[in-house]
Order: sequence, then structure tokens, then C-alpha cells
Amino acid sequence: MKRIVNIADVDPQPFPPGFGPSGETAQRYEARIARISIQLGAQKLGYNITVVPPGKRAFPLHNHRVNEEMFFVLEGAGEVRIGSERHPIRQGDIIACPPGGADQAHQIINTGTAELRYLAVSSKLSPEICEYPDTGKYGILGEFGPDAEGKPQMIRIVTRQGENVDYWEGE
Repeated sequence: MKRIVNIADVDPQPFPPGFGPSGETAQRYEARIARISIQLGAQKLGYNITVVPPGKRAFPLHNHRVNEEMFFVLEGAGEVRIGSERHPIRQGDIIACPPGGADQAHQIINTGTAELRYLAVSSKLSPEICEYPDTGKYGILGEFGPDAEGKPQMIRIVTRQGENVDYWEGE
């Protein structure tokens, strides 16, 4: 398996159908992502190149309870929200996002006039719990090994506190 890739050779792709923003949300969110770790057979770290157009953001403000992320700005400029603060970012900046509560929530926004391109690196512990402080949502995300046909297996539940189904309902 190939263990080296040059970022000039990766081809970032839009979100797959059903996983990207739609409707009014698509006015604020847009990104193309090159999932490099899969190409290289990485197991404990996930990494990708994310490209965000001017005026957009790739993902909602969120924090991870399990995994840690790091971002390295390759091109462009913008800002990162961390907790309740905003910080300008530009080419060459490294951003650490350790796991934790809302004070560790983060979001990268392209406030510049050119594409913002960054390398994202994260641990890949599963299951993961993500929280979205702006909307009060949380997600439980689990990735499991491939099934008998080689397709990835995953579970993704996004809800709000208090909207859960009772454990015993329907039993």
C-alpha cells in the first residue's frame, strides 16, 4: 500500500450526497475534502485536506469528548472560533483542539477572499461524542471495521438532550 502522498496530487471532493448541508444551511457551509488517511491505510489517525471557499465554513461549531484534532493552515486566511473566542488564522498557523466541553468547541471560517486550505489531523477513537453548542445538539458517532463485503460500518445519531427515546420503550 502507498504510504506517501503529495498534497498537490490529492483531489478534494464535495460532501457525498446526504452528508452535506442543504437548503439555507448550504449558504453558510461548503467544503471539499480529500480523505488522505484512507488512501494511505492509516489506522489510529485520520487526516484530510479541507478546502473552504470564501465566506463559508466546513462544519458547525463543535467539540469532541473523545478525539483530539489539529489543523495546519496550508493556504488562505480566516478565523477560528474556540469556545466563545475568535482568533484570526493564516497560512502556517497550527491550531490545537483537545477533547473537552464547550470551552473546547471549534469552527474554522474562511473570512478571506481566496480559498482556505488546511490539513486536519485527528485521533480515531470510537465511539465519539460530539456536542454542538450553537444548536444544543449532540452526536454519537461510531466507526467499526469493514463488513464482509469490505464496506465501512458506522452508526451516526444526532439529537438534542431531552429528545431521547426511553431505554425501555417498545421492549
